[in-house]
Amino acid sequence: MPEAPSGSGPRRRAVLAAALAPLAGSGCSGGEAPRIPAPGAPAAPKDALVMVIRHAEKPYAGGVGRDAEGEDDPGSLAGRGWRRAERLPRLFPPAPGSSLPRPAAVFAAGGKGAAVPARCKQTVAALATALRTPVRAEFAVGAETALAQAALAAPMPVLVCWEHSGIPHLIRALGAHQVPGTPATWPDRHDLVWMFTRRQGHWSFRELPQHLLPGDV
Repeated sequence: MPEAPSGSGPRRRAVLAAALAPLAGSGCSGGEAPRIPAPGAPAAPKDALVMVIRHAEKPYAGGVGRDAEGEDDPGSLAGRGWRRAERLPRLFPPAPGSSLPRPAAVFAAGGKGAAVPARCKQTVAALATALRTPVRAEFAVGAETALAQAALAAPMPVLVCWEHSGIPHLIRALGAHQVPGTPATWPDRHDLVWMFTRRQGHWSFRELPQHLLPGDV
């Protein structure tokens, strides 16, 4: 019987099968095998967009604010602050492509007790009405860690109206305090929006003007 040609037949097929076995076992077929997260590895934090504003203008030293009924109240907004609050919905138009997206959740400094200033809630009241969403005011100034956790768990985008002294603590609680360009303190202004965006676990920062009232920078 004539011999089979060299390189063919059962022996050749056995050699090829042995050579290809490691590749088949590793899942390679000409490309890189997909990476599977190790069991128990922490999930990447979800994307987030958190906008922060300071409450609108309060009375100057020696002045008295007005509450929603027009009564004197040192914890309420000044006249200019009420005008800013009334125009705040213009900052978040429903048209797509605007520089500031419409918030899906609104937070304001609040808490319990008659002595809690109402300025933050007053600032976003008209906006919340326009958005048809409630103002979440269960957190007082000083509870920025709990506020940050609630904000990151809320539907995005989120708007937070806060006292300027507590804003740096909120930014730190969000984990965004080391983003390049983020000021260490809130400036002596009421016409800014700080926007923090988290994508694939990394935060970025933008500062935008409001341009709602004459005299806004």
